[in-house]
Amino acid sequence: MSDEEAVCVGLDLGTGSARALAVAGDGAVVGRGSRPLRSRRDGDRHEQDPAAWWNAVAGACRDALHEVASERVRGVATCATSGTILLADRDGRPLTVALMYDDARAGEQARRLALPHSWALPKLLWLLEHEPGATGAAGARLAHQPDVVTRRLTGYAIASDASHALKTGYDPARARWPDAVAGALRTNASVLPDVVAPGTRLGAVCAAAAADTGLPAGTPVIAGMTDGCAAQIAAGALRPGDWNAVLGTTLVLKGCSQDRIDDPARGVYSHRSPDTGWLPGGASSSGAGVLPAAFPGRDLDALGRLAAAHERTRVLAYPLVSPGERFPFVAPDAEAFMLGEPGSEGEHAAALMQGLALVERLCFEQLERLGAPTGGELSLTGGATRNRAWCQLRADALGRAVRLPEQAESAFGMAILAAASAGGEPVADVAARMSRTRALIEPRAAMRAHLDEQYGRFVDELERRGWLAPAGAGQPA
Repeated sequence: MSDEEAVCVGLDLGTGSARALAVAGDGAVVGRGSRPLRSRRDGDRHEQDPAAWWNAVAGACRDALHEVASERVRGVATCATSGTILLADRDGRPLTVALMYDDARAGEQARRLALPHSWALPKLLWLLEHEPGATGAAGARLAHQPDVVTRRLTGYAIASDASHALKTGYDPARARWPDAVAGALRTNASVLPDVVAPGTRLGAVCAAAAADTGLPAGTPVIAGMTDGCAAQIAAGALRPGDWNAVLGTTLVLKGCSQDRIDDPARGVYSHRSPDTGWLPGGASSSGAGVLPAAFPGRDLDALGRLAAAHERTRVLAYPLVSPGERFPFVAPDAEAFMLGEPGSEGEHAAALMQGLALVERLCFEQLERLGAPTGGELSLTGGATRNRAWCQLRADALGRAVRLPEQAESAFGMAILAAASAGGEPVADVAARMSRTRALIEPRAAMRAHLDEQYGRFVDELERRGWLAPAGAGQPA
């Protein structure tokens, strides 16, 4: 069987659904499936039932493989949300609910550790302090979200991957849990799992999992990465200087660098690349989620068409989805603002869309100040790429060409990772072969002066409010 005929499966545990893609060696998607997931939200609480994840993943996988011959399947890898954890027993059964990435109950623990509450280590401390019955169980272990799935796929205890373990404090440079993490856990350090690098073979699909998922028994199970890193792989942004900008509910930037780049003051941290080097980036609290919040129940595509008529609006918006910013600067007290009065719903939407383009520009400027290489290819992914006018506005604000990949789902990135492992190739080489370009958008020179002026006003306002240090922003060349 040729490499092009071979199929790898990518699994993605998101917030609202579990998704599966079956992808051939040439990048063609030959099967897909999806199942919904439900959350419980109440104030600062965001939980899911981890027992529901397996049924959702198994159903999505069956659908994706419905018309795929079993002999074509070469591997499977899983990604999930970054910072979502639970405690499980020695047999992999959940002992607690899953605290999702944005569960905010660990605020006190986060302050003690000087970490954002979105990181997993504060949540682990919260579980250890508030779930004594679970922590007292023999063999209790920390499980990151994908560990629940990979444990069921193999039928036995497996290691976590270093990407999902990063926000629990794992040190990817030294490939070990730091003494400081064990010290923070005190007598509970035994809950920490073994960790392996992404792309490592964890085991093989067992008979029970094969019956549930449609994956052939014996299929290699490959250690995955977080959903943000998976989307970056899907976009093929794996050469130094390449970047992927995911604009969904929030804006997430991830790039590729030979050097590790971390700056807590700007919300920048780095994953270890599955090849060599590092994947620096950050996740903003601004994002496209402001549109449904501002216009509940409205057709967002129609709203986007109205906004296109107001692309030169002078109304200035800072489009925070919720209070507090985490990238391109850290300001817990930051709040959304709008300077000027929109004359219509279309102009209101246009101001929010423009504001996000300005935030993205500031993100790249901050990354450049930290020495991150940014001159490579820039791919745009996420739900907002359905709006071509918005993609054009982002290219205009950045003053650079942007690429729209044909497939940019995180599950696609996991299929690439599994294919690289199966073939013993660098992930960047496999991604270059499998990630196709849907469109390339050039910036319009006619918009530059307007957007430069708006960007200057935007930075000035952030500085005036004390959220952005004056030395932290300047006009790009």
